[in-house]
Amino acid sequence: MDKGKNFVGQPILSQILNCIPKEIIRSATQKHSSDRYYKKIPVQAHLTTLLFGVLSYCNGLREICEGMLACEGKLGHLGLSQSPPRSTFSDANNKRSYLVFETIYFSLVKHYITFISDSRLKGLSIRNLKIIDSTTIRLFSDILRGVGRNPIDGSRKKGGIKVHALMDAFSGMKAG
Repeated sequence: MDKGKNFVGQPILSQILNCIPKEIIRSATQKHSSDRYYKKIPVQAHLTTLLFGVLSYCNGLREICEGMLACEGKLGHLGLSQSPPRSTFSDANNKRSYLVFETIYFSLVKHYITFISDSRLKGLSIRNLKIIDSTTIRLFSDILRGVGRNPIDGSRKKGGIKVHALMDAFSGMKAG
């Protein structure tokens, strides 16, 4: 098999990262001073780690960091020297402003607007954004204390209601 024709040589994530101009990340980082307190995980590494998690269908920080650790010999393709420690990645997720990533996103949309199909832009409006949330209300501990039968094996009473909510993102309601 001829490698030149059938093997690109770079992982898909690396190819995606090559489509993000470094100047867009640099200007967003400077605009929001996002690397000021994060020497161990700059915006570029943070973005790469987040994209790795999305493209790998990871469900949590541990899964992302362990997945990257398993690929550690191949992280050079992504511009990383090592996998970020889970605590460092967690701190960056908690404390770094989302605005830097928002700026990168809108800069990319502006940069690639000519490549986006016109049919995909029709009806695209953030005003129609809906938020879906769900929660479980435990009946026997929250509402109906003392109601229901006690299980024979001594375990706790079980029962609940699953509540799903669909909200307009701009209805003016704020999380408490």
